[in-house]
Amino acid sequence: MKKIIVSILALCCFSLCLIARQSQPAEVQESIARGEKLYTLYCLSCHQKSGNGVPHMNPPLVKTSYVTGDIKKLVTWVLKGSTENVEIDGKSYSNNMPAQSYLKDDQIADVLTYVRNSFGNTSSAITPADVKAIRATVK
Repeated sequence: MKKIIVSILALCCFSLCLIARQSQPAEVQESIARGEKLYTLYCLSCHQKSGNGVPHMNPPLVKTSYVTGDIKKLVTWVLKGSTENVEIDGKSYSNNMPAQSYLKDDQIADVLTYVRNSFGNTSSAITPADVKAIRATVK
C-alpha cells in the first residue's frame, strides 16, 4: 500500500511539472527545449540525467537555492566556473566546474532556463539579455 501511495504522489508531481511547463509562454518552452539539448552536451556528465549530481563531488540541481535563487550568482558560476570546495544548502562539493564562458549568451540562458524549470524546479526564465548584462560585470 505504501508503494502505491508513493507511486501516485510521484505521478502527481510529474504531472504538475508538465502542466507548469505547458502553461509557460511559447518562447520559454522553446528555450527549455534548446536548453535540454545543451544540458545533455555540457552538463549531464557531472550533474547526471536526474540532476542529482554526485555526492561530495558535483552538486545537485534539484531544488537547490543556487539554482532557484539569484540568477547573477548562477550565471557567474557558469561563466567563471569554480575550483573551490563549495558548500550548497549545507553540503560540500569538491569537484572543479570548468568555465563555460565560450558558450553564447543565448546558450547559457537556454541551459539555465532548462535547469531552473526541470528536476522539480519552477523558477523564472533567464534571458540572453540577462546573461549579456552579467557577463559584462564578470572579470
